[in-house]
Amino acid sequence: MQDGSTVSDRQFSAIAPHPFVSSLPDRLDGHCLFLDLDGTLLDLAEAPDAVVVPPGLQAHLSKLSILLGGALALVTGRPLAFVDRLFPGNSFSLAGLHGAEIRSSHGGPALLAATDRRLESAKERLRHVAAKWAGVLVEDKGLAVAAHYRQAPEMEIPVHALMREIASSVPGWTLQCGKFVVELRPAGRDKGDAVRLFMERLPFSSRSPLAIGDDITDEKMFDTVNAMGGASLRVGPPSATTAAQGHIGTPDELRRWIEKLVS
Repeated sequence: MQDGSTVSDRQFSAIAPHPFVSSLPDRLDGHCLFLDLDGTLLDLAEAPDAVVVPPGLQAHLSKLSILLGGALALVTGRPLAFVDRLFPGNSFSLAGLHGAEIRSSHGGPALLAATDRRLESAKERLRHVAAKWAGVLVEDKGLAVAAHYRQAPEMEIPVHALMREIASSVPGWTLQCGKFVVELRPAGRDKGDAVRLFMERLPFSSRSPLAIGDDITDEKMFDTVNAMGGASLRVGPPSATTAAQGHIGTPDELRRWIEKLVS
């Protein structure tokens, strides 16, 4: 089940090739970098709280951000507070909750979505029903809530049906589908919007964007950087149903590339 954020085979074939498609570059001169988190920088885990930051990754990202003059941003579906726990004391620019939360490393107020009491009722409804479904995990993200069924893929249809029912009770929130997960998140901004906001500001505005992600949730980001003449890469096997211009095999391959850039 998808949320309509992917592109057709015809649209994919029309995307102009980019030099980054054939191989990852040895340098990123003149570019800025937008990175998804789960499944891109980090290996996917069975449970949302079980993700692990490999040793050295935060130091490598910090060095890369310095090399790029601060033009590096993590763009994730996780809330900013969770990213701060994963990378304590980080100095990255961040977009959380698919763009509903924005924080720049170069100062200025963070952009945050407003909460709604109806969201708390929706969370309680989800927790109550999901507690009866073995293998379905509920992730409370504060301003969003997600139902993960990676451990119970046979529950895809009932999970999506429940989430559609719950979403109808919370105006201003929308559903976001991903790999074995469906999420109720604030409407109005997506990862593409987050990239556009960053690209309006220095140090991003003076550079060409490169976006790397792995999931349906990253398609808006791919569309945006493609339209700006930048490059987009998907972590995973080649696919005809993505706007990404090229692919990287695994998160480990991406991490090794980052380490090579800064070493």
